[in-house]
Amino acid sequence: MSTFLFDRIIFGPVSSRRFGRSLGINLLPTTHKVCTFNCIYCECGLTFDEIDKNREWPTRDEVKNKLKLRLENILRNNEPLPDNITFAGNGEPTLHPAFVGIIDDVLELRNQYCPRTRITVLSNATIADNPLIREALMKVDNNVLKLDVGTEELFRMINRPLKAIKLEDIIRNLIQFKGQLIIQSMFVRGYINGHIIDNTVAAETTPWLEALLRIKPKEVMVYSIARDTPVDGLKPVPHTQLYRIANMLRMAGLQAEVY
Repeated sequence: MSTFLFDRIIFGPVSSRRFGRSLGINLLPTTHKVCTFNCIYCECGLTFDEIDKNREWPTRDEVKNKLKLRLENILRNNEPLPDNITFAGNGEPTLHPAFVGIIDDVLELRNQYCPRTRITVLSNATIADNPLIREALMKVDNNVLKLDVGTEELFRMINRPLKAIKLEDIIRNLIQFKGQLIIQSMFVRGYINGHIIDNTVAAETTPWLEALLRIKPKEVMVYSIARDTPVDGLKPVPHTQLYRIANMLRMAGLQAEVY
């Protein structure tokens, strides 16, 4: 199925079902995806290259200058201010070598031009064991981190980490935020390469809930696919099932929203 890459450092604002009017920041190359995961549902396609190769990252100054210019243009043209400035784009934003400094730059510009706008980072938490990365993520308004599954087997089938990353590694990283995080969980169904994929079944949601109770997030965002995926055979989960999962979380004392 068709997927797409973001071809700019600053893009939008776009309408987001989770974050309203969102001005995006892509810290990854514009020609290909760079990520520590190879998720079967990623709208940016699959991850083919090794992440350790030298890359042409946008520089810290380039990101700051382009964001400054975009915010100035929004104000000059009397456009609505974004609800969020969101780090998204073609892969995992925390891989950028200047990620920590870029967070400080974006906070500075937000405070100067649109102090009511929230800053959001979408991350898979694979390198959140790095204290500097974790500290930077704690500075933003919406520290949104991924946890889609409850078992190692389905973690390898859905998220497909590119290195020797285990699900328990991710859970330990998430616990270190001491509740100062939002969990985003993607639910999918399908039949791929002879295997049934379904993380809505009790065998998955039960250990997933147990992990969430260890993590203690501020909120869990429950959603399913709404765009094309790089792997054929995936289907969105009906809203009725998503609401059932959200209600399970609420009964366990967790805040949950369906998107």
